Amino acid sequence: MRLRRHALTLVAALLVSGVAPKVYAQTKIAVVDLQRALMETEDGRRAKRRLERLFKRRQKSLDAAQEGLKKMKNDIERQKNVLSKAALQKRLQAYQEEFVKLQQAYVEYQRELAAKEAELTAGILEKMQEIMQRIGQAEGYTVVLEATESGVVWVPSNHDLTDQLIQRYNAESGGSSSMRRSRMR
Repeated sequence: MRLRRHALTLVAALLVSGVAPKVYAQTKIAVVDLQRALMETEDGRRAKRRLERLFKRRQKSLDAAQEGLKKMKNDIERQKNVLSKAALQKRLQAYQEEFVKLQQAYVEYQRELAAKEAELTAGILEKMQEIMQRIGQAEGYTVVLEATESGVVWVPSNHDLTDQLIQRYNAESGGSSSMRRSRMR
């Protein structure tokens, strides 16, 4: 019985080893850097500019609040020997409350920027995935990996489809870019 199992295992191993080279020879893998593609397409650049404008507006607001906090802290420092203990405590408490508000505003702005980025890039990434699917099927790739997310350390340049994706995306979006540009403003 034991000999029979070993014989079956040996036969199975020989069959797999005979088939495996053919399977591996048919495997065709490529990579694409979606983040780079996103930053190098026209729509991606437009989205980045919109995010930068929003960030600058939020940053101005945070900077103004931070300056107000610095002024408040300096006033407290200058007057701490003059103020009564109760008055000093009241000002320190007001400073703490403003500091917490500033931190909350910062967290809220970060959430808002992340949500806006997701909103602006979702359609772009969806279209990129459709293009990559078409490229993969047309060129016979078994799998296309996202280069930065999959931990790919190195790949020959002829297996990196990022430039091809950028060119196809821009070509396919060329006619509708001006319409999108007017809607995005």
